[in-house]
Amino acid sequence: MKKLFALFLLLMFGGYIFAQVQTIQDPSKKATITKEEIQAMGQNYSNRVIVLTFEGLGDQDPINNFYDGGLSGQGYTGPDYNIQFSTNALSIIDQDAGGTGNFANEPTPSTVLFFLSGNPYMDVPAGFSTGFSCFYTSVTYAGSLTVYDGLGGTGNILAVSNFPATGTNPTGGDPSGSFNIWQIISVPFTGVAKSVVFGGVQNQIGFDDITFGSTTPGVETPVSNWALFIGIGLILVFAIVRFRRIL
Repeated sequence: MKKLFALFLLLMFGGYIFAQVQTIQDPSKKATITKEEIQAMGQNYSNRVIVLTFEGLGDQDPINNFYDGGLSGQGYTGPDYNIQFSTNALSIIDQDAGGTGNFANEPTPSTVLFFLSGNPYMDVPAGFSTGFSCFYTSVTYAGSLTVYDGLGGTGNILAVSNFPATGTNPTGGDPSGSFNIWQIISVPFTGVAKSVVFGGVQNQIGFDDITFGSTTPGVETPVSNWALFIGIGLILVFAIVRFRRIL
């Protein structure tokens, strides 16, 4: 009788607990964002510095050669930074922007890096030095970044960064998303790195704004903002010239 009662409790409450487990990709959501909207997000950011914002990639899209001037798994083309990703490195779009991402407050809306299998890696054949940085979110589990001097996560380890779970803000985000707290990871090292392996629990961690050559992640300024700044500058110049003529 006791065993039957214990089994009953397990079936009754176990399913409830399982239902409460949050994942960064929301299986109950269907992506509604259009191809044109995805391309617009990518074009809205300039390429003055190497900051991988993942904008312009699709929802659950294999990044592949997007940052090598090639194609992502869904056929999107990105800037040529000579950077490639393993096939299990995926992009995902915030569900508030029409994707299936269960996250909010991402540093550069609305696309981030995540994975559903293995531990993906990023290759930089030309190499980079000094260090790199990014933002991450992970409600429950710890994660890691490992820097190698060879491609594909091979060769000598130059640096390892382990970081704890970020937790979640129960009030939500923009307006929804359980993965809504983002923290900075800074990884300094000596030598020349050629690959980075992203560690963590599958579908439980996301990364954004990967920045090279700096231990402080940088956020690119939208082109629309620069157009605004230039316009204000021209107005000020015009006003100064008119004022001098009047005098």
